[in-house]
Amino acid sequence: MAAGAAVAPAFPPIASADDYPSRPVRIIEGFGGGSTPDLVSRLIGQWLSDRLNQPFVVENRSGAGGNVAAQAVISAPADGYTLLTCVTANAINASLYEKLDFNFVRDIAPVAGIIRFPMVLMVNPSVPINSLPAFIAYAKANPGKINIASPGIGTPMHVAIELLKMMAGIDIVHVPYRGPAAAMTDLIAGQIQAFIITLSTAIGFIRAGKVRALAVTGVSRTEVLPDVPSVSEVLPGFDATAWDGTGAPRGTPAAIIDTLSGNITAGIADPDLKARIKDLGGETVPMGSAQFGKFIAEETDKWAKVVKFAGAKAD
Repeated sequence: MAAGAAVAPAFPPIASADDYPSRPVRIIEGFGGGSTPDLVSRLIGQWLSDRLNQPFVVENRSGAGGNVAAQAVISAPADGYTLLTCVTANAINASLYEKLDFNFVRDIAPVAGIIRFPMVLMVNPSVPINSLPAFIAYAKANPGKINIASPGIGTPMHVAIELLKMMAGIDIVHVPYRGPAAAMTDLIAGQIQAFIITLSTAIGFIRAGKVRALAVTGVSRTEVLPDVPSVSEVLPGFDATAWDGTGAPRGTPAAIIDTLSGNITAGIADPDLKARIKDLGGETVPMGSAQFGKFIAEETDKWAKVVKFAGAKAD
């Protein structure tokens, strides 16, 4: 038996891109029906279904900030028939959670990067602040006086706030909510002074004048709000965006990874699919397997430093 066990790894299951896929493929996402990762998964799943002539079926496995979905995929056979919608939370969770049964960078094989979602720093119009430099100056002159909301501890918006605090050297008070709706209501009512949220969630309120946009959190401006500067124009190197991509269990054959990566990359270059992604408030960021893997590792390292700075722990 021992000899057989020792020999077994030398004969892995045979998998080839030549006949892949020959049956339905699951795409597991961790944030529930109607969430942005769910919608992105369905767009990509439909594209792959049409291109590869097999159903790519989205399965929702919400819980523990995306960790339930990640664990399900990591535990699945590495045969290309179970995929994961990878998100920013996966990179953050590596340091936010003290005990995980997996190492995301090690145990997930990157397939392709798909989309980034710019976020925006906003204030209530009654706050006497009209720019990011003024926000930073006000925070330095009034430590602990600005209450800034996020949709919850460990979200991309929360760590963006902590990165802003760390890089600007300011003392502002993070107020976590359970979702964006209540936070937006309190921002408009003046119960809190500032909020960071995805631009797609905020754009209607910004255009209606109910909130004032100070800066977007990506490395550059966005065409949706071209007159609003990026944080990096004031704090060089600042970059905080929400993102989605696709991964598979470690050990998935390279030929299958290449098939998926090539087809996903073709999808997000397609004008119709690109327009549908834009309707979700996102910007396509085509990344092949190697580039996406490097990106995930960099994000994991970056957010680990921020989580340590903030002393943040999962609820």
